[in-house]
Amino acid sequence: MSTLTLPARDSATMVRRQLKRLIRYPSMTIQLIITPVILLLLFVYVLGGTLGAGIGGGRDAYVNYVLPGILLMAAATAATGTAVMVATDMTEGIIARFRTMRISRASVLTGHVIGSLLQQWLGTIVLIAIAFAIGFRPNATPVEWLAAAALLTLFIIAITWLSVALGLNSATPEAASNAPMPLVLLPFLGSGFVPTDDMPTLLRWFADYQPFTPIMETIRGLTLGTPIGNSATIATTWCTAIAILSYLWAKHTFNKS
Repeated sequence: MSTLTLPARDSATMVRRQLKRLIRYPSMTIQLIITPVILLLLFVYVLGGTLGAGIGGGRDAYVNYVLPGILLMAAATAATGTAVMVATDMTEGIIARFRTMRISRASVLTGHVIGSLLQQWLGTIVLIAIAFAIGFRPNATPVEWLAAAALLTLFIIAITWLSVALGLNSATPEAASNAPMPLVLLPFLGSGFVPTDDMPTLLRWFADYQPFTPIMETIRGLTLGTPIGNSATIATTWCTAIAILSYLWAKHTFNKS
């Protein structure tokens, strides 16, 4: 076999391992799906009337506005589960067993990333379907939908590699469960739930320049037809940089452990 075929085969094996783990322990997948749906319903039906009026619409307009923030929050929440699974592997001895086998070292981490990506897209599809049911009305073309899906996929990959690195650098699974939690707050400290225009100056500066805001603005613009400006370029740059740096961090930590 070629040098590319072996890592691909080993990565596929590790992905199957992750999927079997998700099937065996479905509670994490169910939580990943249910939690964002509850947040979406909470913000739309409890706060949506007031917050929707604040952005010049009503509850129906707020569904369109808030969905990108919920999508990114769901990905950040899923990062916690990935970090825990990686930390569990590192502390339970299975990694030591893998090191004695003739498998690609990179496949162990790649399996976590691809497995998490598939899990998160399952949750994303359910969340978007619920959003449609309660009034989400995008006007995106097929090309714009593909662009939004590509950006969301790139973001999920980036934040998953970051969670892998955090899991590798955590002493215990319990510590790993707390490491990605600040990521869940970033949609709140950005344009995820309200526009940044009326925020205090310092908070507005942070909200405008932190990574999640251009990603949310780009997804919002692609699906709703609102102006994007340079948000797509900034969002892609942030996601690519986070993915590459997190991959290198994870690889370095894994190789020296």
